[in-house]
Amino acid sequence: MKSSKLFAFFCCLIPAYFLCSELVFGCLVAERRALLQFRKSLNDPEGRLSSWRGSECCSWRGIRCDNHTGSVTFIKLHNPYPNIFSYAEFRSHDFWNLSGKIDSSLLQLKSLEQLDLSYNTFGGIPIPHFFGSLKKLRYLNLSRAGFSGTVPAQLGNLSRLQYLDLSSSFPPLVVHDFHWVSGLSSLKFLSMNSIDLSMADTGLFQQLNKLSSLKELDMSSCGVAGLVQKITFINFTSLQVMDLSLNSFNSLIPKWFANLSSLVHLDLSNAAFYGPIPEIFRISSLKFIDLSMNNNLTADISELLGGNWRQIENIRLASNGVQGFIPDSIGNLTSLIELNLFDNSIEGGIPSYMGKICNLESLILEGNKLSLALPRTLEVQGCLSNKPLQNLYYFSMSVNGIGGTLPEWLGELQNLNVLDLSYNMITGLIPPSLGNLSHLTQLGLDGNQLNGTLPLTLGYLSKLEFFGVSSNLLTGTVNDEHFLKLSRLKILLISSNSLTVKFSSSWVPPFQIRNLAMSSCQLGSQFPFWIKIQRELQFFDISNSSISGKIPNWFWEDLSSNLSLLNISFNKFEGRIPDPMKIAPFADVDMRNNLFSGSIPMPSTQVELLDFSCNQFSGTIPSNFGQLQPYIIHLSLAYNNLTGTIPSSIGYLQELQIINLSNNFLIGPIPSSLQNCSYLKALVLQHNNLSRQIPHSLGKLVQLQTLHLSDNDLSGPIPQSLQNCTKLETLDLGNNNLNDSIPTWLGERFPALRILRLRSNKFIGQIPFQLSNLKSLQVLDLANNHLFGTIPHSFGSFKALNSPSKVNTYLRYGHYIGTYYEENISIAVNNRQQIYTKTLSLIASIDLSGNKLSGEFPETLTDLSGLIFLDLSNNNLTGKIPQNINCMKEIESFDLSNNHFFGEVAYIFYVILMFLSNLTYQTTIFLE
Repeated sequence: MKSSKLFAFFCCLIPAYFLCSELVFGCLVAERRALLQFRKSLNDPEGRLSSWRGSECCSWRGIRCDNHTGSVTFIKLHNPYPNIFSYAEFRSHDFWNLSGKIDSSLLQLKSLEQLDLSYNTFGGIPIPHFFGSLKKLRYLNLSRAGFSGTVPAQLGNLSRLQYLDLSSSFPPLVVHDFHWVSGLSSLKFLSMNSIDLSMADTGLFQQLNKLSSLKELDMSSCGVAGLVQKITFINFTSLQVMDLSLNSFNSLIPKWFANLSSLVHLDLSNAAFYGPIPEIFRISSLKFIDLSMNNNLTADISELLGGNWRQIENIRLASNGVQGFIPDSIGNLTSLIELNLFDNSIEGGIPSYMGKICNLESLILEGNKLSLALPRTLEVQGCLSNKPLQNLYYFSMSVNGIGGTLPEWLGELQNLNVLDLSYNMITGLIPPSLGNLSHLTQLGLDGNQLNGTLPLTLGYLSKLEFFGVSSNLLTGTVNDEHFLKLSRLKILLISSNSLTVKFSSSWVPPFQIRNLAMSSCQLGSQFPFWIKIQRELQFFDISNSSISGKIPNWFWEDLSSNLSLLNISFNKFEGRIPDPMKIAPFADVDMRNNLFSGSIPMPSTQVELLDFSCNQFSGTIPSNFGQLQPYIIHLSLAYNNLTGTIPSSIGYLQELQIINLSNNFLIGPIPSSLQNCSYLKALVLQHNNLSRQIPHSLGKLVQLQTLHLSDNDLSGPIPQSLQNCTKLETLDLGNNNLNDSIPTWLGERFPALRILRLRSNKFIGQIPFQLSNLKSLQVLDLANNHLFGTIPHSFGSFKALNSPSKVNTYLRYGHYIGTYYEENISIAVNNRQQIYTKTLSLIASIDLSGNKLSGEFPETLTDLSGLIFLDLSNNNLTGKIPQNINCMKEIESFDLSNNHFFGEVAYIFYVILMFLSNLTYQTTIFLE
C-alpha cells in the first residue's frame, strides 16, 4: 500500500500530458505496444528485431526516442546489406531482409519523424495509405523495399516532410496523378528513381515547381515521355541536384533549365533530348553535368568549355552531336576532374597550349618594356602555370574527328588515370612524355594515324592496366623494355600496325595478361613461348602474324580452356588439333586460313563461333554435331576436304545465323531440318556434290538474306516456298540441274534482291517480264539455259541499273562480334569467271548468253545507263543494233557475238564509233 501511494504522489509531480500509467523507464507503454504489434506483422527470419523485448523500447535496435518525452521519433529498419554480389556474401549476411505487412499500429507513434524501411522485401504489397497520416514525419525512405502498386496520393498530406525516397525496383511503383506532390511544401529531397510515371499527367514540372525548398530531385528511369513543359516563372531555384536520366522525353532541353542558378549536379543522360544545348554553361555553381547518350544534342564545344563553369569537375557529353574545335581556354577549368567527349563530331587538333593568363589587374608600359602587375593569387588560381588541368583524372575524346598531333602537355597531367583518344585522325609521334603519367591506368590511342615507334618510356607506367595502340601506322620493334614495369597490365592491343615483336629468349613478362591482341604484327616464325606463363589469358588474337609450325601441346593442356576468344587465323599453323579441343564455354574460335589437317575437332564445351575454313581438314562432319553445339551462331567449315553428308542434327543449331560449308566434297540431300534454324541469314553450300531437290522446308527461313546453292547436282524446280524468304538479297542457284520454267513470283516477292544467278541449269520457257519489278537488282545471270522467246522490253526499267552506283557498300550478313559473311559472286566477263567481293555493290551486270532467245535487241536496254557488263551472245537475236546504245556510258564489256544482227557495214561501224566516243571506261566489244 505504501509503495502504491508513493508512486501516485510521484505522478502528481509529472506534467499533465503524461499519464502515470504510460511511463515505464522512459518508453511510453502505448508506443511500446504499437511497436510490438508492428513487429508481429513482420517476417524477420534472421532475428534482426530480437532486441525488441523488455519495457525499454527506446533502446531497441533501430528505434530512437525523444530524450525529454520518451516518444518514438525514429524507426530505421533498412537492410544493412542491400547489395549482395556473391553467394559467399549471401551466406555471410544471411539475407537480412524484412518482409510481411506494415501494421497500422504505427499511427500510435504520434511524434514519429523518421521512418526508413528501405532495401527490404515486402513482396509487392502496396504502400500503406495511412503513411499520409503520420503528420510529423520529416523523413520517409521506402526505396527498393519491395512495394508495388500505386503510390498513394495521401502522401501529399505530409506537409512537414523534407526527405522522400520512393525509388522502386521490379515490379515498379506507379504514379497516376502527380498533383499530390505539390502538397509536400517542406520537401528538400525527392527520389522517384525507377517509378513508373508513364501514365501520370503532363504537369510533372508544374507541380515540382511549387516545391520552393526542393534541393535534390531524382526522376531517373521513370518512363517519362513527351515534351518538357514550358515554365514561365522558376520557383524551385534552390534546386542543387537534378537527375532526369534514362527517360524518353523526345524533347528539346527547355531553356528554363539554364535559370536553375543553384544547380550543382545535373544528369540528363540517355533521356532522348535533342537539339541545341541551352546556356547551361552559364550556371557558375555547376560541378557535375552529364548529357551523354542522347545522340542528337548539338552545341559548339568552344562555347561549352569556354563558359562560366569555374567550379566544374565532371563534364560528360558522350554520344551526341557536339561540334567545333577544342578551345585553349579549357585550361582555365582548373577544378576539372573528368572530361568525356566520346562519340561526337569534334574536329581540329588538341590545342598545343591550354589556359589563358587571367585576372590581369594592370598592363604597364615603361619605355620599350612590357611588364605585368599581377595579383599574388594568380599563380594559385592556375593562370600563371604552364601545367593546366592538374586535377584531371579522366580524359576521353575517342570517336571524333580530331586531327593534329599529341601535345607535350598531356604528359604533365600528373593525376590523369584514363587517357582515351582512340578512333580519331591524330598523326605524328607518341610523345615520350606520356611515360611521366605515373597514375595512368588506361591509355587508348587505337584507330588513329600515329607513326614512328613506341616510346620506351611507356614501359615505366607501373599502374597501367589497359594499353591500346591498334590500327595505327606504328613501326619498329617492340621488346622487353616496353613492358619493364607494367606489372599490372591486363589488356594489350597492338594489332594492325607494322610492328615487329621481339623478346629475348629468357624474358619473363612482369604481367599476367587477360586480353592480348597482336594481329598483323610480326611475331617470329614460331608460336610465342612467353605466352606459356599467362595463366589469366582469356582473349587471344595473334592472327596474320606470319607464324608457322605446330601449336605446342602446353597451349592446349594449360591455357586454351580459359579462352573466350581464340583467333589464330591467317597464319601457317599445321598439324592436328586435339579432339576434344579445350576452350571456355561460349567461346569464339577462329582458325581459318591455316594448314591444319585431320578430322574436325570438337570443342570440349559449347561455343558461339567456330570458323575452321580454308584448312586441310578431312573426314565427315560428326553426326551429332548439332546436339553437341546447339548455341553456335557462326559456323564455317568452307574450303576443306570434308566428305559425307550434312548431318540432320544441324537443325539443332537454332541460334545459327551463318552456315558456310562451301567448297568441300559433301554429298547427299540438303537436310530439311535446316528449317529449324529460324535466325539463319546466310546459307552457303556451293561447290559441293549435293543432290536431289531443294527442300521446300527452306521456305521457313524467313530471315534469310543470302542463299548460295550453286555448283552442286541439285535438280527439279525452284520450290515455291522460297517466295516466303522475302528478305533475300542474293539467290545463287547456278551450275546445277534445275529445270522447269523460271517462276514469275521471283519478280514479285523480293524487294531487296540484288543478285539473281540461275546460269548453267536446264530452265526452259520464256524469261518472265515480272523480273523487271526487282527494283534492287544489280546482277541478273540467266546464261546457259534453254530459254527462248524475246528479251522482255520491260528490262529497261531495272531501277538499280538506270544510273551508275557511286557508293560502295560492303555486303555483309549475320554480324556477330566483328564477324560476318561477306558476300561474293562469280560473274562471267570476257568469257572468264571473275569473283567480286569488296566492290560487288558497284557491279551492274546482265548475262543472258547461251540460250535460244530471238527477236531484236530491245531498245529499252539502252536506258540502263548504269550497266557495266552486258552479254547477249550465243542466241538467235536479229535486227539492227540500236543507234542510241551510246547512252550506255558505263559499259566495260559488251558481247553480242554469235547472233544474227544485220545492217550495212558502214552503219554498224558508225554505231560502234558513236558508242565508243561516249564511253567512260575502256570497253571490250564482241560482234562476231
